Amino acid sequence: MTARLKRGTTPTRWPLADGRDLLFFDLPGRRCAPVPDRRPLPRRDTAQSELRFDRTTGEWVIIAALRQDRTYKPPADQCPLCPGPTGLTSEIPAPDYDVVVFENRFASLSGAVPRPEDTPFALPEPPDRALAPQPGHGRCEVVCFSSDHAGSFADLDLAHARLVVEAWRHRTRDLMARPGIEQVFCFENRGDEIGVTLTHPHGQIYGYPYLTPHTAATLRQAAAHRATHGTNLFADILAQEVAADTRIVARTEMFTAFVPFAARWPVEVHIYPNRPAHNLLDLDGAELDDFTGIYRTVLRRLDRLYPEPLPYMAALHQYCDTGTQREGRFHVQVISTRRTATKLKYLASSESVMGAFINDVTPEALAATLRSLSS
Repeated sequence: MTARLKRGTTPTRWPLADGRDLLFFDLPGRRCAPVPDRRPLPRRDTAQSELRFDRTTGEWVIIAALRQDRTYKPPADQCPLCPGPTGLTSEIPAPDYDVVVFENRFASLSGAVPRPEDTPFALPEPPDRALAPQPGHGRCEVVCFSSDHAGSFADLDLAHARLVVEAWRHRTRDLMARPGIEQVFCFENRGDEIGVTLTHPHGQIYGYPYLTPHTAATLRQAAAHRATHGTNLFADILAQEVAADTRIVARTEMFTAFVPFAARWPVEVHIYPNRPAHNLLDLDGAELDDFTGIYRTVLRRLDRLYPEPLPYMAALHQYCDTGTQREGRFHVQVISTRRTATKLKYLASSESVMGAFINDVTPEALAATLRSLSS
């Protein structure tokens, strides 16, 4: 890595016209130069979404009608994530930037997040039988990886990619400390096939007021595994994949990337730390550097699978080290619906309605292909 970042990088905070916060994360030796946001935006309403409980599944559903008005595939010269040096055209009022984070203007979860001194928000448990919506408490943020509209995470040099990881880490620390936030989820959606409406390289961060269905189910499995075997589920999976070796994609001193034994998606790669960690905050500087490298390696290999860059979803699974989340272990999951260079995997009735996944690609074949590709 050409430039080592300090842990705990302090971003520059800047106000947007409607009261939202914007955070600039700078590479070593650089300093952002934001300008006033002069757009005529109305002050943000902090109660624009709600939560409704589905009693047939026991799961919360987010209702966010304001997202119907979000920016949809604008021309490149009108991209709201490109630098806006005049302060009139962009979510980022500055002539240039390295990495920025700001609260999503069209947030799925837009309820006010209490301050530490406030009474914590808590969803009713279990919800009563009345069809009563709850506030859409939580926070949704946008992470812009670079000012380069045509770039991608895989294109970033190591120091710049490491800065994105530091931004994820900063926001994870902040959001995990907020009352009523049960889960912090950093993710990236890329490609038209995934449904992306802004092509500028960026990801998002959600602070949920509940454990998402996937996380809750995973933790139930981990608890059952502990009760039966006396060991951690994630540690055992990693050990078994390393022993089998047939699905390993890449392995370093600190991290292992592999295609899971029961992959649901035609392209699916997981990245595990080689030692236990609940979230990004548990990783030291050397581990964060190593994670940045192997994550970028995986994305670069995935982009070489087909003639065109791969549409994908990348998810950072993070857990707290207390309560029901104690058995969770940090890992990254990268998936794609593209099953060949010209064919997509559609989630039809078996997957979308019944949750019964059917994969057309064997995990071992995918792993062998990815091992053969350069990064």
